[in-house]
Amino acid sequence: MKGIITKYINELIIYDYILFGGLLVIFLLFIIIGIILRNRVGLALFFILFAFTQLAVGSTYGYIKMHEYLFKNEISITTQKKLTFTQAIVVYGTIKNISKKDFASCKITANVYKVSENKFKDYVLKLKPINKMSIIENDISIGQEHEIKLIIEPFTYEHDYNLSLGASCK
Repeated sequence: MKGIITKYINELIIYDYILFGGLLVIFLLFIIIGIILRNRVGLALFFILFAFTQLAVGSTYGYIKMHEYLFKNEISITTQKKLTFTQAIVVYGTIKNISKKDFASCKITANVYKVSENKFKDYVLKLKPINKMSIIENDISIGQEHEIKLIIEPFTYEHDYNLSLGASCK
């Protein structure tokens, strides 16, 4: 766990520090307002609960949305083929940098999940993929497009499945 937290902190960029610093200032502001209004218990409690809520939700949501905006990319599947003599799926695709920053690295992940006839069950099945494979692509410049190839193995599922690609870039 300590290694995960250390890795997360080492990968923060200046915009993350600005976001977290701004949220901390707003948090402290609402806490101070709550303390000032301590004679009005309901209002003070509202401000204090709002402060903690915005600190938790704001930092998580802000981090996700900011990174989606800063490191915007397009990823698509060109072809996919389930191999007959080996237990594998070969996926070809492309990733394109459409942001205003160069990417040092992109972690591209392919997820394979079951399909059912119930759309709600399909949503739940997406949360627990049958198989998952990731690769790292390095140095993607602004506007540049890279072709990618992933081999998902071992893949022994015999029924209908769907495949999705996703990318997390820095």
